[in-house]
Amino acid sequence: MRKILLIGAGKSSSHLIKHLLDTSQSENLHITIGDLNVDSAKRLIGDHPNATAIHLDVFNSNSRSNAIKNADIVVSMLPARFHIEAAKDCIVYKKHMVTASYVSKEMQELDEDAKANKLIFMNEIGVDPGIDHMSAMQVIDRIRDDGGKMILFESFTGGLVAPESDDNLWHYKFTWNPRNVVVAGQGGAAKFLQENQFKYIPYHRLFRRTEYLDVEGYGRFEAYANRDSLKYQHVYGLDHVKTLYRGTMRRVGFSRAWNVFVQLGMTDDSYTIEDSANMSYRDFVNAFLPYSPTDSVELKFRHALKIDQDDIIWDKFLELDLFSAEKRVELVNATPAQILQKILMDSWTLSEADKDMIVMYHKFGYEKDGKKHQIDATMVVVGEDQTYTAMSKTVGLPVAMATLDILNGKITSPGVQIPISKEVYFPILEQLKHHGVAFKEKQVPYLGYNPLNL
Repeated sequence: MRKILLIGAGKSSSHLIKHLLDTSQSENLHITIGDLNVDSAKRLIGDHPNATAIHLDVFNSNSRSNAIKNADIVVSMLPARFHIEAAKDCIVYKKHMVTASYVSKEMQELDEDAKANKLIFMNEIGVDPGIDHMSAMQVIDRIRDDGGKMILFESFTGGLVAPESDDNLWHYKFTWNPRNVVVAGQGGAAKFLQENQFKYIPYHRLFRRTEYLDVEGYGRFEAYANRDSLKYQHVYGLDHVKTLYRGTMRRVGFSRAWNVFVQLGMTDDSYTIEDSANMSYRDFVNAFLPYSPTDSVELKFRHALKIDQDDIIWDKFLELDLFSAEKRVELVNATPAQILQKILMDSWTLSEADKDMIVMYHKFGYEKDGKKHQIDATMVVVGEDQTYTAMSKTVGLPVAMATLDILNGKITSPGVQIPISKEVYFPILEQLKHHGVAFKEKQVPYLGYNPLNL
């Protein structure tokens, strides 16, 4: 049997494991799942005869190398910073590797060794990054093959709560790592290209510069700019494009409210709060407001942020119990961002009955025969439950499909890479359609950029 080693059985692995198990008999596979928590891996494989769960610590060189040595291909679903040790072993033992993570500097440095050993190290093959790359390149290549010239590309993705589970005023719940949501956009200005001009949005302005998007059947969304929209300009072959913008989607109104946290400094992760463990939520909020012997915390909050009492944004903060004197922080030496995350998790953690949703939106502007055209493409995937989520589906299925395509010799180009070539994206996108992961395209009038939004 052909042996697949999967390292990490977290929340994004359920659909990946299910797909590999469902195809294990026809593909002659045995899947070994290595995780620190063996019980979670066992729950996902049940009593399937073609799978084994083992305890695996990626930082234990003996257990890691032994597991990799016995595999034909390695799939790492660990956090990105933990891939590199497994990747080095894959070079030593000449094993292909697949991850859903961004290519790190350390991973890229293995490119020559991977090519020398004819190994495929496929990265960024999840949803974002992953499906965004593949779906974008499919349309971009088609436009070019048809004689068109790309002049605009915008791409947006959101991990959101499904409409049937949308029951709070923020229209948002955590569907992935809460910490990444709280600190999103930090670390430098967002940069993008707009009508041949480089544009920059500093963090303190990021959530007040949004673009609006309408998705048929799902209503209106807003999007704020990703930190670096130019990262894939050369990779996608868009060196001469006039507009290039990548963003994150939320429901309309989220960004304006979130900006309040940014302006107060509650998303800061660079210092710790004194005596944070003994704080109430009310104390935490008050720590960022001016002193007043007479005004309440609520009044100071509204005055500082110029929020009227009848403004819907005010109700959003009340809904979070932000001013509770009873609820405690209970985190020792916590940063503002860590405390804010705890407060938000009280309200934004998905319940057992909740479903999540992935939304993706691409805009392709191009010139052909002297005329300007635009294609808008949208994808919506709704989760089944808290095990088989939309996030796990859109991350795990592309990983599983790439793994099988490498094993079956359908992907042959060696080296550290991302899924932008036709040999990778075409068969995977076709397979994804059969699992309900597909884009709807429509021709729309070319609009270029919208100065009222951006």
